[in-house]
Amino acid sequence: MSEFRRGTRIGIDVGKARVGVAKCDPDGMLATPIETVPRDEHAVARVREIAADYSTLEYVIGLPMNLRGEETPSTADARAFAEELARGDIPVRMVDERLSTVTAHSALRASGRNQKNSRGIVDQVAAVVILQQAIDTEKRSGTTPGFLISSESEPAS
Repeated sequence: MSEFRRGTRIGIDVGKARVGVAKCDPDGMLATPIETVPRDEHAVARVREIAADYSTLEYVIGLPMNLRGEETPSTADARAFAEELARGDIPVRMVDERLSTVTAHSALRASGRNQKNSRGIVDQVAAVVILQQAIDTEKRSGTTPGFLISSESEPAS
């Protein structure tokens, strides 16, 4: 079992209209929301700018699968975003994100927000859920969660 890799990670929830971005402290104690980035031709560049502000160890991107563990159109979209991001200098890791958006909506409802007035932050909260699960998994198991994305080829498991 290896030790937890110290360093700030950027969590990302890729959506069709928006990209939720979160970060954790270098010790991986707590993931916190940063920004909701519009999903346009500048989204990857904006995520890279955010990462540069935090001396980022790696990106942790949610891999949307259906409840049976099968890929969906959103899976291919998230992979394409991850592959574009992987062309930069920071490693990109994808982790299973099943139910992260459901968990985010539940947390927002529990805090008194309805779905309509949560639209602008639900993606950030989903990114927090994805990142917190990844760092908790690494701390608990001693192994890095998910898989790395290569900018040149298919992801390695």
